[in-house]
Amino acid sequence: MAQPLPKTSPLTELCSALPSLPMRLQQVGRFVAANDYDATTRSMRDLAAEAGADPASFTRLAKALGYSGWDELRAALTEARRPAQPSPFSARTRERRRGPHSDVSLITGKLDAEAAGLSRISAGSVANAAKALHAARRIWIAGFRSCRSVAELLNYQLRLFRADEVQLVGGSGPEDLDLGAFRAGDAVVVIGFAPYSTASVLSARAAHESRATLIAIADTIAAPMAEGADHVLLYEAASSPGFFPSLTGAVAIAQSLAAVTFVLGGAGAKRRLEETEGRLAAMSQYVAEKG
Repeated sequence: MAQPLPKTSPLTELCSALPSLPMRLQQVGRFVAANDYDATTRSMRDLAAEAGADPASFTRLAKALGYSGWDELRAALTEARRPAQPSPFSARTRERRRGPHSDVSLITGKLDAEAAGLSRISAGSVANAAKALHAARRIWIAGFRSCRSVAELLNYQLRLFRADEVQLVGGSGPEDLDLGAFRAGDAVVVIGFAPYSTASVLSARAAHESRATLIAIADTIAAPMAEGADHVLLYEAASSPGFFPSLTGAVAIAQSLAAVTFVLGGAGAKRRLEETEGRLAAMSQYVAEKG
């Protein structure tokens, strides 16, 4: 029995149809083909403004390709960008090793991979990003799902000496309200790894639109939330064995950012840290040491 042919991607359909389209639709089609990520995340009106075209031309383009309208074509583009891997975590699992020391071997392999990954983090890139944090009027930190823990760690450490200027996106209310508060002069740190959360991509997009400085802590330069970032800080998430990607590198980058930002803050940062420590001590937040 003949196997069904794989479905043609909407971008392939678009590129194949370009020569037969009217000149104006060719222009819009080339814009969509060159900016397919934007086409899935931005409004038709925004796209039209950037392309220098009438918004209705996007609808006409979609209909020329056999879609009912722009929304259906955009949905097809979004689906085409979706990772083919439906099981990002269980697909990483392997059959359990046999032998009396198999569990120890797994742990040893994981620790070795983590150490190797840490050695490949670019210290210079992290230092440059820390300078951007130091210079920023406000710092926003966006991390979702498993990356929330890294975001909360960075938020906590920075707030020890910049309490009024650092905020966790979605930490005190709906995250969309925070995205609308980004401004030029702010720095936005977005943390992610594959599969990337929609919220992380939207946070990066909001940073772009507000002209804030975008710092992406990501597992690859091609990460959608790292697109167009001012600083991309790479860590290895997939090389470590185990069913779940590693966040060790992301944690190391977050702590390094906080450490360098503190040093850059000089005497003022030290004074604010001492004030925070005094307040915590007065509130008896820590267990007294014996002795």
